Formats: sequence, C-alpha cells, structure tokens
Amino acid sequence: MISLHAARVAATPLELMERHMEEGARLRRLFFQEAGPLVQQAAHNMAVGLAAGGRLLLCGGAGGGALMARRMYDLLTGRFQLDRPALPAILLPEDGAPSEGGQAGPARQIEALGAAGDMLLLFSPSEPCPALLAAAGTARRRDMGVTAFTGERDGGLGAHSHILLRVPHAQLPLVQEIHMAAGHLVCRLIDHYLFENPAALHAAAATA
Repeated sequence: MISLHAARVAATPLELMERHMEEGARLRRLFFQEAGPLVQQAAHNMAVGLAAGGRLLLCGGAGGGALMARRMYDLLTGRFQLDRPALPAILLPEDGAPSEGGQAGPARQIEALGAAGDMLLLFSPSEPCPALLAAAGTARRRDMGVTAFTGERDGGLGAHSHILLRVPHAQLPLVQEIHMAAGHLVCRLIDHYLFENPAALHAAAATA
C-alpha cells in the first residue's frame, strides 16, 4: 500500500519543479555542447537537399516521437519565424503495423515516395520500434540522408543513420524537451541557410 504521508514528505511541489528545471538545464547544456555541431550539420544537409529539389520525410515513434514529427512537419510546411514559402515535407504514418506485403507502414511509404536526394527525419525519444529501423534501412537503400533523434538507447538506429542526435538521459519528458529544442533549431537554421544567408549555404557546400 502506498503511503501518502511518505510521498508528501519526499519532496514539495516546488522542490519537484526545481529538480526538473535544474536537470533539464544541465541536460540542455550537455546536449548542445556535445551535439551542437551535429545539429548544425543536420540543418545544413537538409538545406542543401531542399535547395537541390529534395524533400524531407518525417516519421516518429512512441514516447512522443510522432508528435515531434508532426510539429516539424507543421513548421516546415507552415512557418517558423520567417515569412517564407512552404518547404516540401511529407509526414509519414506513425502506425507501425505491417502492410499486406509484410513491410511496416513507414518503410512502405518511403519505398513509394522516397528518392535519392530526399532526407528522412526520425524521432524516437524511447527505444525505436522495428518500424523505424525498417524505415531507416529503406531510406539508406534509396540513397536518402537519414537523421535520427533518439533517447539514451538508440536501439540500433544509429547504425542506420548518417547523423544521430542522441539525448543521453533515461527520463522521457526531458528527452522530449531536448528533441523539441533541437527540432526548433534545425528549422531555424534551415530558414537561415535558404532565405537569410544563401551565400553561407553555398560556401559551406563548396568547402565540404
């Protein structure tokens, strides 16, 4: 039986808030100190692909991944901070149920819609399901770039991705917060490269 008294004295609401904020701030600093260059590289790769006529395909798994994919899709096809044209993005189904041919939904969609020069963004705050691994594998076989946002356990998704943005934490809510921040920065940098400073995009591509 749960002791309500013990639960009350363990921490006050303000203490719980303070712990969450402190741990979130620590994780945010750690992630962007280590993965900041990868976030920039991911945004640059996407901007180069979009400038060349490619598209962004987005898919998310359990633990809020599907919501993050939807958020990114809305920002790309809508607007983030700049008043700019809609960017070509496709939101893939989150349902991992196999099709009649036995292949998971997202992978099947990529097989039908994906092409060389397109890019796949995967969001998996918790350990990836087989459908996301299949999607990444199918995208690689179609010469698509793959960027994956994961939590502490990437479940093998890193081996199928060109860029892995891994948040080293076991608490799902904090992982989701970092994914949201990183996704916003990717959108912001894509806009920067494509609409604010295209010269920087071409200069970076020329020296890559």
